[in-house]
Parts: sequence; C-alpha cells; structure tokens
Amino acid sequence: MAVKTYKPVTPSLRGMTGYTFEEITKTRPERSLIVERRKRGGRNSYGKITVRHQGGGERQQIRIVDFKREKHGIPARVAAIEYDPNRTARLALLYYADGEKRYMIAPLDLKVGDTVFSGPTAEIRPGNHLPISNIPVGTLLHNVELKNGKGGQLVRAAGGAAQLLAKEGDYAQIRMPSGEVRLVRQTCYATIGQIGNVDHSNVKLGKAGRQRHKGVRPTVRGYAMSPRDHPHGGGEGRQPTGMAGPKSPWGKPTRGYKTRRNKTTDKFIIRRRGAKRR
Repeated sequence: MAVKTYKPVTPSLRGMTGYTFEEITKTRPERSLIVERRKRGGRNSYGKITVRHQGGGERQQIRIVDFKREKHGIPARVAAIEYDPNRTARLALLYYADGEKRYMIAPLDLKVGDTVFSGPTAEIRPGNHLPISNIPVGTLLHNVELKNGKGGQLVRAAGGAAQLLAKEGDYAQIRMPSGEVRLVRQTCYATIGQIGNVDHSNVKLGKAGRQRHKGVRPTVRGYAMSPRDHPHGGGEGRQPTGMAGPKSPWGKPTRGYKTRRNKTTDKFIIRRRGAKRR
C-alpha cells in the first residue's frame, strides 16, 4: 500500500498524507460478520469518565475476526480485502469450501483468489495457520497464540511481524516487533507472514479534525492548568513543573514509572524490549 499526499489548497492539507486504498477490493462489510459498536465516551456504568479524551467520532461497526482459525483441513478462498475502521490492519474475507464466511487479518502479499489453509499439514505460505512446532526457524509470524486454542493474541497490528528464532524442548523463542524475545509453547498456533498495510506509520493526520473523526477529544497540557487540576499547574507565565519528574493528574510518576504488575510471566521473557544486544 502506498501513501498519497494532497495538494495544499488549504493550510490543513499541507503535510497531510493518507491511504491510497489500492488494495481494498470491497467497500461494504459482510452483513453476517458485523455487530453494532456502542460508544460510551470513556464513561463507566455510573456515567463517570474513567478514560479521558474519548468521545464523538464516526459511527463504526465491529467486524468479527477469526483469530482462532480452527477450521483445520478446510480450504478457504480469499474473496475480498476490506478496510476495518477498528484496527490498523486490513481484513481478508474468506469463503470456506463448506460455505462458511469468516474474516482474518490480511498478511502482506495476500491477493484475492488465493487459497489459505489451517492445521498441522498446511504449507509454509502467507496466510496459513499452523502449529509453531511445524514452522521452520527464521519464519516471520503474526497472530501468535499464548495459550493453545485461545486464539492469536500477539502481533496483530499493521506491518507487524514476529520471527521464530529457535526451538528447544516444549518451547520456542520468538522475537516480537518490540525486540522482546519470549518463550511460547510449540503447540500454540501462529499465522505465516507479515501483516499488511506496512505504511500505516507513515500517515500524517494533518489536522485536528481527523483526530476527532477517530473519537479522540482534545488534550490539555498539565502546566496550562491550575494547581488544583494538575500537579504541573500554577505559576505566573510559563513555569517549570517544580518537581523531579513529570506526574499524571493524580500525582503518579510518568515516563519510566513501572506499571507492569503481572510478574508471573517473567519466566517466559528471555530479553526485554529495549535491552541492548550483546
């Protein structure tokens, strides 16, 4: 997919880029595979805002994506490549030989008319879904399972790809897009190939309106507030925060403050993301 630029006939178009959508072959979603998305504007069941800066935006419908791919041995033909407003990746509409229709994340180089398989006997081709034990070392993966049969949970964003580094015992070493090296059971399934829409990170919104269309409301800087509203607030004119490090509106440290609480999975992480390679 390529990124297009706009002629700067208005100030907002100067520097704005967008998708060409040249890979999209179907404009309307499959009616049997969509559900209504009800927006809450960041509010919980009591009407209290628990997630700030959410609200508005275009109406969206949730596409039901098959992350498990449990129809083993049944060939599926790629009928269309579609746009999904709820994710950065594109979706591939599959027509199975038994008549069922399902969505899957579209990998790079997957075209309309291609056939994909799922199961231990599937070939090593983009879009096929098979156990990690049957995948050669060095292969690029996405939609990786953490628990066998639960469905893919890792590497599902546009342009993402993990790499199978090694196999030892019951586990395989997989390098994530972040650089983290993690142990995953070889009985877990993964999909071959890199996810498409690789130029997603190169798109520039260009104006505030495109952010509002996505349902993101404006964000006020902390030091522009009063002291009662934010720890950074107060002072005459532009003043420093007056503290050793930046804080959230509730006084919690940010930028480097460790928030990861689930330490039970530490034994599966061989190398942290951002760690220097030796």
